[in-house]
Amino acid sequence: MAMANPNPIFSHLWKFTTSLLFLFFLASTSHPRHAYAAPIIRRQGDAITALSTTEIAAFRPFTNYASSAYCPAAKLRTWSCGRNCLANPAFQPVAAGGDGNDIQFWFVGIDPTLKTVVVAHQGTDPKKIMPILTDIDFILDELDPKLFPGLPKGIKVHNGFGKAHAETSSDVLAAVKSALSQSGLNQVTVVGHSLGGAIALLNGVFLPLNLPDVSVRTVTYGMPRVGNKAFAKYVDANVSIDRVVNREDIVPILPGRFLGFRHPGGEKHIQDDLSWVLCPGGDNTDKWCSVGDARNVFDASVKDHSGPYDTITMGC
Repeated sequence: MAMANPNPIFSHLWKFTTSLLFLFFLASTSHPRHAYAAPIIRRQGDAITALSTTEIAAFRPFTNYASSAYCPAAKLRTWSCGRNCLANPAFQPVAAGGDGNDIQFWFVGIDPTLKTVVVAHQGTDPKKIMPILTDIDFILDELDPKLFPGLPKGIKVHNGFGKAHAETSSDVLAAVKSALSQSGLNQVTVVGHSLGGAIALLNGVFLPLNLPDVSVRTVTYGMPRVGNKAFAKYVDANVSIDRVVNREDIVPILPGRFLGFRHPGGEKHIQDDLSWVLCPGGDNTDKWCSVGDARNVFDASVKDHSGPYDTITMGC
């Protein structure tokens, strides 16, 4: 593919992204696990603490919603997507869309048990080339001010993620408004895995700006870095986020920090013994946290990307 700019930096980035595309297809590749013991619960001042079984179990409905988003829109509209849908039997679908290729599957509906409107986005399917090309479009760009009014200057995000979000933003917003009106609720929970997690986080910023009186929570799984330091700082100050990362998953350490990308906080990191810990900060390099556990693309694992997340493996 010809590059418009022959600058050596762009040439280097292109070589880097094509090598990452190769890594995504190494689904059969496994890496040795670190011989860690069970996590040590540190004093509160250190802020790395173990989650209880009750706290872990509280994520399960949202994990199943994120997994459900891999199912075709026709099945999501009737909530007939098998085990994923059966895990949240009270859910009332309001709208669904996407084709699973050019546009990721998504759905919006009402969970009367949890008393929240749910928005979910499909993650990356390595078997389909379009989502993969979206994932490796490594350019930081500003968000559309019409969709994100009033954001501070300097905030930039991965332009592929920004485009993926923009493709469904108006439909999602309309569906959320309808679900809120039907249910009388004032809470929205946005979920997603992988690329779906990136879109979910952008919705976690987008929805409060367009629905200022609504409480919005974001729960992501295996989410890549979405934006720059200014974006991460904004998220930390304005978005309620839980960012779940499984063991040595490669995706959350991409795109690299050397490209200007940063994670927000909220990480819940699953250890090799399947216990979970809360990690402070955005890109915590402690060995109990994602960046310190999956130290680079050679030490990380593709297999860990799909789960398990508390026994749940992502996919329809």
